[in-house]
Amino acid sequence: MSSVLTDLFPHPIVQAPMAGGVSVPQLAAAVSDAGGLGFLAAGYKTADGMYQEIKQLRGLTSRSFGVNLFLPQPETPGASTGSAGAADTAPSNAAVDVYAHQLAGEASWYETELGDPESGRDDGYDAKLAVLLDNPVPVVSFHFGVPAREVIDSLHRVGTLTFVTATTAEEARAVERAGADVVIAQGVEAGGHQGTHRDVPETDGSGIGLLSLVAQVRESVGIPVVAAGGIMRGGQIAAVCAAGASAAQLGTAFVAAHESGAHALHKQALTNPLFARTELTRAFTGRPARALVNRFLREHGPYAPAAYPEVHHLTAPLRKAAAKAGDAQGLALWAGQGHRMARELPAGQLVEVLVAELAAARTALSAGGAR
Repeated sequence: MSSVLTDLFPHPIVQAPMAGGVSVPQLAAAVSDAGGLGFLAAGYKTADGMYQEIKQLRGLTSRSFGVNLFLPQPETPGASTGSAGAADTAPSNAAVDVYAHQLAGEASWYETELGDPESGRDDGYDAKLAVLLDNPVPVVSFHFGVPAREVIDSLHRVGTLTFVTATTAEEARAVERAGADVVIAQGVEAGGHQGTHRDVPETDGSGIGLLSLVAQVRESVGIPVVAAGGIMRGGQIAAVCAAGASAAQLGTAFVAAHESGAHALHKQALTNPLFARTELTRAFTGRPARALVNRFLREHGPYAPAAYPEVHHLTAPLRKAAAKAGDAQGLALWAGQGHRMARELPAGQLVEVLVAELAAARTALSAGGAR
């Protein structure tokens, strides 16, 4: 690994920050204590809620950890966030209204109301940054764009390293220009939201595979690369490291961990033959995100508008009601393409297994090269 990263965590394993309740302090602490880098997800939380989780995590581990932020979405057509922007245009109210009308049957079925799509676009970004500057953490990562250079500089001044997600070599170059320390190269195989800097509907589903992306990014930037997308085994970590990555970020692999805050139905669905494949969809949030194909995704995915976070706010009560009813067919079952390889283990043990698999893969590669 790059020395920038080895100073933080000895094993090249990063636990992806998964918003929505998966990345709880207990999970992050277990990963960090095992020698990886645990992460909290601040997305969808209040600034105080984020702060309370940081305090809890610090009480559980003395090791390094990270906190992930979602960049605000633009207020007007053509607006941008930071140096690379977050999305191309603000969604039309008409498209959201049409989708709300389509979801009326879901609200009736789950005996709940649809959420207010105008519940906010910035996810409390400025307030969360203020907390992280007053109470610095080892790492802050960003999703959905590149933060402004002054934001990265301010975090550096308090001793915080910055990671930023990119899904193309062009985006990776924007990350480097902004002064970030690490770029997270996210392949199209990844579960959950694609961290694209621009949300362009015409490119839905046309992302770059991880190994190709890592090679392209490695040749495009001089900062360390962390590879993310569909990684479930130590051999895959060895592969992305051989392609030029300094470490691997795993999300779906930790969803099934004992300490994960994922709903039990979500954990079970990863290996349930009923959920045979994943698909990128806007059905749940309005932004492309990879999930297990269930009834909600099949019925509403084709009609969901490019409207994040409006659709997220709109469907939040439906997802909550589906969870309460024990109905996996109405949940956002975020998962990467390797979901069937999930292992239900304590997170620390999973890190140990991955490290052993990584060592075995590297030994095999060395032996093969010596012939």
